[in-house]
Amino acid sequence: MSKQIHVGSVPVGGGADIAIQSMCNTRTEDVAATVAQILRLEEAGCDIIRVAVPDMAAAQAVGRIRRAIHIPLVADIHFDYKLALECVRQGIDKIRINPGNIGSSERVRMVADACRERGVPIRIGVNSGSVEKGLLEKYGLCAKTLCESALGHAKLLENCGFEDICISVKASDPAMTVEANRLLSTLCDYPLHLGVTEAGTKERGILKSAAGIGSLLLDGIGDTIRVSLTDAPEEEVRTGTELLRALGLRSGVRFVSCPTCGRTEYDLIGTAKAVEERLRDKPWDITVAVMGCVVNGPGEASHADYGIAGGKSEGVIFKHGEPVACVASDKLADALVELIESENG
Repeated sequence: MSKQIHVGSVPVGGGADIAIQSMCNTRTEDVAATVAQILRLEEAGCDIIRVAVPDMAAAQAVGRIRRAIHIPLVADIHFDYKLALECVRQGIDKIRINPGNIGSSERVRMVADACRERGVPIRIGVNSGSVEKGLLEKYGLCAKTLCESALGHAKLLENCGFEDICISVKASDPAMTVEANRLLSTLCDYPLHLGVTEAGTKERGILKSAAGIGSLLLDGIGDTIRVSLTDAPEEEVRTGTELLRALGLRSGVRFVSCPTCGRTEYDLIGTAKAVEERLRDKPWDITVAVMGCVVNGPGEASHADYGIAGGKSEGVIFKHGEPVACVASDKLADALVELIESENG
């Protein structure tokens, strides 16, 4: 099991629930726009949010942002240790910075000491585009390269007596991401931040992220996730939530539906989409099934708490595989949702 750190009030690692992260795409110095986006992300289910800090104006906005939101705030910093120090002064909850990129050992110690004093953890993040030239020449781009780079950055903090660390090793290739994190999990016990970097636009990015992140979580590896999509940050959070639910790692409504076939005699696709849309964000720990035919549906989804199976003119609503009502096929979605809400709402 990994060690546990605390990002503000959110525990990461040590057996804590997997935390979902995203990153704002607003300009951080635009406090109003950034806060508005974070509040939307909170509503979508984000646990930890990160903002880019490319300059001092962004760093000095961190305090105002932090005071206006309700989830931990992470500063994403590259190269400039002064920005890290200012973010700590502003009350940041975590810093993402690679110590090997900020200059002298004295600068590393200044950042480590400031973070230790305020209880601010540091995330080291290495991806396939940021590995040191020497390591690339030594090994080429591979899982070992990513891990050695990350652990080298961690060693700089350890030399300062700082071990409040989270690590991420990411590639745009899901297979390399999986291999790197599996290796890293055997080399250290720091909590791991999972993600497939530069995964792409929504459809392709979801598939690549599910393959990479999901494989690791099924192995019991990983403590916090970010699904990286070329899309609105809210979509990253929704996808992360659905992925955790699919793996049984977060409570919420689980959906089961069968593919269409020649036996289907009602609008199965439309009905399934309608049921899922209306129940998607409900907190109930239940399984809901939308099945294609009355003959096989209830039996095939007998594990579901609630379900429907349709026919040409009418279908059945069932609970735990047992029919409880017959309803016109075009009313099945409404009847199912009403039943679930009456018993769980």
